[in-house]
Amino acid sequence: MQKLIADKEDTEQVFHIIESLNGRSFEKNFHAFAASDEGQALLSKKEYLPPLLDDHDWIRALPDGTVGRAYVDFMEREGLTAQGLVEESEKFKGAMRDFDDDYRWYGNRLRDTHDLFHVLSGYGRDALGEASLLAFTYSQNPGKGVIFISFMGTRQIMKSVPKEARVMDCFREGKRNGSAASRIVREDIIALLHEPLEAARARLNIATPVAYLNALDVCADMGIGADQIQIAA
Repeated sequence: MQKLIADKEDTEQVFHIIESLNGRSFEKNFHAFAASDEGQALLSKKEYLPPLLDDHDWIRALPDGTVGRAYVDFMEREGLTAQGLVEESEKFKGAMRDFDDDYRWYGNRLRDTHDLFHVLSGYGRDALGEASLLAFTYSQNPGKGVIFISFMGTRQIMKSVPKEARVMDCFREGKRNGSAASRIVREDIIALLHEPLEAARARLNIATPVAYLNALDVCADMGIGADQIQIAA
């Protein structure tokens, strides 16, 4: 956690923390997924997402305002690729990666949809956005490692921003919004990319992150841009 606080882009540490703290939550989440009709349909296909998500040409051909167009705009603006997250995860070889089975496919799916969660939830890649998104993710796919990172990150951010930003409200809001929303990991991701973004948010019951946006506004009013919000060491 200290390494992650020192460099929020050191994604490898996320995988260490999650495997250390999650216990059997991954298996529980997988079995709930596999027991659902949507999960069974997705497991029958076992679609591998990174090449599809990194082929921006076909996604760019989708209409303005779709989830897909918002996704490629986000990824290109941030200089990200789905394959890049794959490569980060491969630096850490957890026990799950010893077997090419349904568990591994499901773990890959959780990883490969992370940036799509940003787009759908409205949380940015600034430090507070990442911490808030992990709280959202925890409610979608519970695990003590994820909520530990989220809480500790939010707690450290509190030290570097005005108290009027009420950043702990962002943590609580992330948990609440993630709990209220439909389980995104059970969605047909390619079909989802074709949907209008606002219609998809409404269908999935994803609420606007009001506390997060307010925190950004408070910081901006005091001369602190989103990219200047830091996880204090």
